[in-house]
Amino acid sequence: MAGQGRPSPRLRQRAGHAESSSSSANLEYEQVQDDEHSAEVFQNPNSRNAIELFFERPRGSAIVVAALTVVAFALRFYKINHPDQVVFDEVHFGKFAAYYITREYYFDVHPPFAKLLFGLAGWFVGFDGKFHFENIGDSYTEHHVPFVGMRALPAILGSLTIPLIYAIMKESGYSTVIAAFSASLVLFDNAHIAQSRLILLDATLIFFIALTIYSYICFRKQRYREFTFEWWLWLILTGVFMACTWGSKVNGILTVFTIGIAVIIDLWDVLDIKKGHSMDYFTRHLAARAFGLILVPFIVYLSFFYVHFWILTTSGPGDSFMSPAFQETLSGNEMLLNSHEIRYYDIVTIRHKDTKVFLHSHIEKYPLSYDDGRISSQGQQVTGYGHNDTNNHWQIIPTKSLPETGRGRIVRHQDVIQLLHVNTLTHLITHDVASPLMPTNQEFTTWAKDDYSRHNETLFQVVLANDPNDGEAWKSKSGHFRLIHMPTKVSMWTHSKQLPEWAFKQQEINGNKNPSDKTATWFVDEIVADEDGDEVTDRTEHAAVKVPKSMNFFRKFGELQLLMLQHNAGLTASHPYASNPINWPFLLMGISFWTENDAKKQIYLIGNLIGWWTCVVGIAIFIGILGADLIARRRGMDPISDPVRNRLWNNTGFFMLVWAVHYIPFFLMSRQLFIHHYLPSHLASALVAGSVLNFVLSDTINYPISIRGPKTRARPSQYADLGVKGPATLAVFIFILFFMFLFIAPLTYGTPALTGEQVNSKRLLSTWTLHFAAKKVHEA
Repeated sequence: MAGQGRPSPRLRQRAGHAESSSSSANLEYEQVQDDEHSAEVFQNPNSRNAIELFFERPRGSAIVVAALTVVAFALRFYKINHPDQVVFDEVHFGKFAAYYITREYYFDVHPPFAKLLFGLAGWFVGFDGKFHFENIGDSYTEHHVPFVGMRALPAILGSLTIPLIYAIMKESGYSTVIAAFSASLVLFDNAHIAQSRLILLDATLIFFIALTIYSYICFRKQRYREFTFEWWLWLILTGVFMACTWGSKVNGILTVFTIGIAVIIDLWDVLDIKKGHSMDYFTRHLAARAFGLILVPFIVYLSFFYVHFWILTTSGPGDSFMSPAFQETLSGNEMLLNSHEIRYYDIVTIRHKDTKVFLHSHIEKYPLSYDDGRISSQGQQVTGYGHNDTNNHWQIIPTKSLPETGRGRIVRHQDVIQLLHVNTLTHLITHDVASPLMPTNQEFTTWAKDDYSRHNETLFQVVLANDPNDGEAWKSKSGHFRLIHMPTKVSMWTHSKQLPEWAFKQQEINGNKNPSDKTATWFVDEIVADEDGDEVTDRTEHAAVKVPKSMNFFRKFGELQLLMLQHNAGLTASHPYASNPINWPFLLMGISFWTENDAKKQIYLIGNLIGWWTCVVGIAIFIGILGADLIARRRGMDPISDPVRNRLWNNTGFFMLVWAVHYIPFFLMSRQLFIHHYLPSHLASALVAGSVLNFVLSDTINYPISIRGPKTRARPSQYADLGVKGPATLAVFIFILFFMFLFIAPLTYGTPALTGEQVNSKRLLSTWTLHFAAKKVHEA
């Protein structure tokens, strides 16, 4: 056996003090590599078990990775044309691909890179973008959508993730058997397969997470050859793939945090004066990482948005999310085509930007008292109304002298105006009376036009939004504004809660005491008539020119980033298949992706129970190993050899960092969460599980794995002594894992149809909410 000539494992007493360090500037290079100390073990490579030796040779390794890859493609492309209907979030991401092809602007909380790839795939297979993926269950075949070509993209990336996992483990110094073990945990996982067969973002995200991990490990292996071509290559590739991860999905930023934490630990080690490095040396490393892992990724990430804006130049469903200035850069946008300058004495309709209700009034009065006993002004009601009628008409009255004609009659930023309700000939006012629903806010009402006793309370200032220039003209559609009451400085505001029956359940309009609140933003929807009662035509100086305006790329980028963050945080509505992060590693709940009632078929996203629980056990064992080792070392014992310990801390510890950073932050989020958010952490847990299996099966590791530098001395090599028990363990585990995969496969592929009793048999945990289950009947 390979272990012949190696002393049996025992607890070693630790030396009281380490030898004093040398003062040489090249101290690190004079000694062994810091994180992989050479064991004083002699191993004869020729005495290894023949099976293990075959798999460790390049030919054996190539056969294994080729087999893994072929099986990965087979499982992910199997019946990829079923169902030929829109499934789960294909309603979103398929639709976004269509918008790229038709060049219509859309808004989404996720960055554009993965969706750009879907758009490219759709264009490549001949999709014309006319099908908009409106509802789950809509037929692709009836609308002649080349959906298989679009689904092929995530299927390819999901399949290529398997050899990447294998490569990560091999580059980390693990044997072929251990690498195949980690790869098989994802290869036969039903959740990963289901996500990789549909037009969804997760396969792209996970593929680039794996590429980022692989590149960073290759970069770290070059640490004794710093600033060489290979060192720079892997550093920059890490940054590029990190940007692709972040650009695929918003939670890809967790990968950025992961690499950032690893780099900080790395630089902290470089800064250690005991290593004999100068501050100039440290500064060079810091600058290199800043370039490769900050500047390069940021430029790549920006490029995705540059392409995004370059393609989406036509007005589309995402217009309303953007500022007026942004919307006017899109051809065919309503603000560009129908935005007119507003003049005094125009009759207009005014709408709230967020809720879209009209500013409305009618002859009915506020009741004398409200349900809580508060007294109202009994003034005319001012409400928010969702439909357009003549009670939404307001005339803009000047509070200053105007010229007879010309541009002096245009209403401008910070002008003080009165608003006259046309149907009742009353002026809009607000006063120090509590509003019906919010005692802290002021009531809005109206006052007779010819009664000047409350003239000051009718004065409002028009404050344009989006950093206007002094004297900028107020425009319909694009001229978003806040209406500030001059005496009290409250801002006209509304909210979605409805008033009681006495106000016909319309929305409340009240005075917000925070005059700069962005939710108190309104716009003029239509200029109904000018002061002569005529229809308004174009009033711009260049009426014939209707070309899109330009806007600085960084302003567009900044505006979209802020909106993405706001709307992602705002996804707090309940969902029947939402789940808590604590449930994810144990597969307590899945997601219903698709059902077909007539055939009783369904796709239910759930992972391979054996694989996921194996990963949980692996993480628990790893934490236990480190804890036991720390306690033993505290008592002066040394139960683990230095190479094995350092591999556990530095390599398996890095995998644990990936797992934790992609998992723990979800506990702090209040938005909707689903089990597919755990898939990146599941990939990392598969790497941890493989590393732990290596520790369980062998007392040694493959060493060294880092590339020798010009100043490092050759060290005695060793290898992981798995023997025949390694391949045997892998074979048995893959058999069990594959059996569990086959058992759940009808829920993964949505075929074949299952009877009610068969559905019940697939419900391995009582928390799984499967469709078409048979009801249990108990005899009396």
